[in-house]
Amino acid sequence: MSCCTNCKSKTLTFDSETENLICTKCAVVQPYNNYQHQAFDLNGFIGTNVKLGTSGPNHAYTYRETKVYLAQKIVADILLKLDLTTRETEVNNMIRLITDEEYGMGNWFNVLVGACVYVVMRKAKKWLPLGSVCDIVGCDSYELGRMVSRVVEHLEINLPDFDVVGLFGRVVTEMFKKFCIGKEKLVRVMKQGVFLLQCMIKWYVTTGRRPVPVVVAVIVFVCELNGVEMSFEDLASEMNVVVGTCKKRYNELLKKLVEVARVGLPWGNDVSVKNIMKNAPMVIQYMEVKSTCKRGDEVMSLEEVGACLDRLVNDCLNRGDGSYCIEIEDCGNDRLERSSEWEIKDLEKIKVSPECLSKIYLKFVEEYSNIKTLIKRVENNKMERTRKSELFVDTTDYWKGNSELSKKLFLDKILETDVGFNAMPPSFVNGCLKTERVKGKIQAAKMRIEKIRRPPVVENGGSEGGGVCVSNTVNSKKRKPKGKKFDTDWEDFVIETLLLHRVKEEEIEKGYYNTLLNLHVFNTGI
Repeated sequence: MSCCTNCKSKTLTFDSETENLICTKCAVVQPYNNYQHQAFDLNGFIGTNVKLGTSGPNHAYTYRETKVYLAQKIVADILLKLDLTTRETEVNNMIRLITDEEYGMGNWFNVLVGACVYVVMRKAKKWLPLGSVCDIVGCDSYELGRMVSRVVEHLEINLPDFDVVGLFGRVVTEMFKKFCIGKEKLVRVMKQGVFLLQCMIKWYVTTGRRPVPVVVAVIVFVCELNGVEMSFEDLASEMNVVVGTCKKRYNELLKKLVEVARVGLPWGNDVSVKNIMKNAPMVIQYMEVKSTCKRGDEVMSLEEVGACLDRLVNDCLNRGDGSYCIEIEDCGNDRLERSSEWEIKDLEKIKVSPECLSKIYLKFVEEYSNIKTLIKRVENNKMERTRKSELFVDTTDYWKGNSELSKKLFLDKILETDVGFNAMPPSFVNGCLKTERVKGKIQAAKMRIEKIRRPPVVENGGSEGGGVCVSNTVNSKKRKPKGKKFDTDWEDFVIETLLLHRVKEEEIEKGYYNTLLNLHVFNTGI
C-alpha cells in the first residue's frame, strides 16, 4: 500500500465520489491517483485510455466480478475446444450449484469444468470419451474420474449406464461419412457389428473392461470382413484409446469365434486364429441361425421317429385288452399327447387281424430301412463335397440380418439368446486357474516340509539304533550346473512360511500373501 505524500502514513481511503485517495490522518488528497491518459493527434482529441479492470471512467470491477469473468472465460474456452458450445448454459448452471455462485481459479477449476462437461453429456446419452476431456483440461483420467464421482455424489445425479451399442452406432455413422461408403454396405456393417458386439456382451468380454477398445475391435473386424480398409491406429487415435488394448480385444474376439467354429462347424477342429477370417462368414451364419431358433423347438431325428413307430406297432400287437393309446413324445417339452382309447367294438368294425398288422409292420420296417440307407448315402455325399471344397465355400450371401441380436436389446434378452456357444467370464476363469495353481504349490510345499521333518532312514552305514541321513544336497560340496533353474520361487517360500505358522489352506488359496504375513508372521503382539 502506498504512503501519504504529506505525513508518510498508510491510512489512505478511497473516495467514491471524486475517485481519489485521501489520507485520513492529514486529509491530504493524493495526486495522480485518478489520472486518465488522453490521446491527441493533429486533428485534436481522440479519446481516453480506460484503465484495466474498468468498464468506463466511473466503474471498476471488484475482485469477485473479475474472478467470475475469468472463470466463465475458462468454461467457454474448454467447450469451444470440445465443440460443445451449445452446452455452455448447462455447464455454467452446474458449476454455480457446486460452487454456490463463487466459481474459482486454478487447475482444480479446469478439472471441475471437464467433469461437469462429461456429466452433462452422459446425462444427455451422448458419446464423449473421457480421454478427450483429459487432453483439453490437462489432467489424467484418474483425477478427472475422481472429480466426476464427486460431482455426481454432490448433485445426487443418477447417470445412465454406458450404452456400448449406441456408441458403436454413432462411431460407425461418423467414421463412414468420411469414406463415402454406400448405404447398403453401411447397413450391413452396422447390423453385423451390433450382432457381434452383443455376442461379446453375452460372452462377458466387456465385463469389467473399458468399453471403447471393444468397440474399436468390433469395427475393425467388421470392416475387414466386408472389404473396408480401417486401421487400428487411425480409429484408436480418433477415439483416444490405447492401440495395444484394442488389439487385445480383437484377439479375444477371434478366439471366441474359433471356439464357436469348433463347436458348430464340421471342420471346426481345423479352424484357428490364423484362418478364422476365411471361416468367419460360416461362423456368423451359424450363430445367426442359432439365435433365430427358439429353445425347445428341436426336431426329432430319424432314429427317434423310428423308435416311436416301433413302440406304437409293438403296443398294437402285444396289448390284448382291446384298447391302446398313441403316445407322441416331444423331446423339447417332455410332454405326452394321448389319443382317445379305442373300444373293442371299433376294433371289431375295422376287422384287422394280428397277421395283417404283422405284415404291415414288416413292410414298414423294410421301407424305413431303405429310406434310412438312402439318407445316409446323401449325407455322406454332402460330407465328401464339403471336405473337397474345404474353406472355399460360396459365402457371398451368408448374412440375412434376421436375428434379434442385430438390434439393440436389453441385457437379460441378450443373455437368454443362444448363439451356439456359452462362455464364462474371463476373470472367473483366471481366478479358478490361479486357485488350482496355488493348490498345487501348497501340496508341493507340504511335501517339502514333510521331507525336512522326516528325512529317509539310512539302510547301510547308519548307527545301531537306526541313524538318520542328512540330505545329499547339504553334505555334498558339488555345485549345481549353472544353466539349471530352481523349481521354487518366492511364492513357494511364502506358502511354506504360512504353512509353518499354521495358516489355513483356504486362506492361502485366496492369494492375499501380504495380509497373511502381516497377520500371522510379522505381528509381534501375538
